[in-house]
Amino acid sequence: MRSSGSTRNPSPRAPVRLYIVLEGEDHPKACTGRRLLHRRLATRPDGSGARPIVLDPHATRPLSPSDAALAARDGILAVDCSWNRLARRGRLPDGPRGIDPAAPHRRLPILIATNPQHFGRPTELNTVEALAAATYLLDRRDQARSLLEGFRGGLPFLDVNRERLEAYAGARDAEAVRVVERRLFGGAPEG
Repeated sequence: MRSSGSTRNPSPRAPVRLYIVLEGEDHPKACTGRRLLHRRLATRPDGSGARPIVLDPHATRPLSPSDAALAARDGILAVDCSWNRLARRGRLPDGPRGIDPAAPHRRLPILIATNPQHFGRPTELNTVEALAAATYLLDRRDQARSLLEGFRGGLPFLDVNRERLEAYAGARDAEAVRVVERRLFGGAPEG
């Protein structure tokens, strides 16, 4: 016979706070960051002094499970900007509003986009895919799924990348993530 309430199931991890800086470079209807803000699944940085992890495709260090405590404390920030303009700049926009210059920058490990604009392209994720990947890697799988719901190509992102996401989520730190990238993709970035 079971006792009443003496053994509890562990509660799911609290969602990570998500922040978005909109650069306004994409068509408003295609802007997944704008839709996440509208759905209140993310907010704009408020200048509170938090230093969220900045998702930066040009950062040398990949996001890894070892970043979970930092993300739980300060959150994750994505800059919603155009991939075409980002490629020309070779870096995030200069001084996007709300980014503390001392905030840690992390790139996402190599994943395949399923959004209509960049379907099948490695690393060219849209904002919702990037935030979903980050939350998945930091053991917030339910949050990742809820972010992707309602976006074209959204939930298929998890299916297409399941093996990669699981492998990265099982890595202990950035170096282990790099090892997984080399195993899965061969010539992955060294950083």
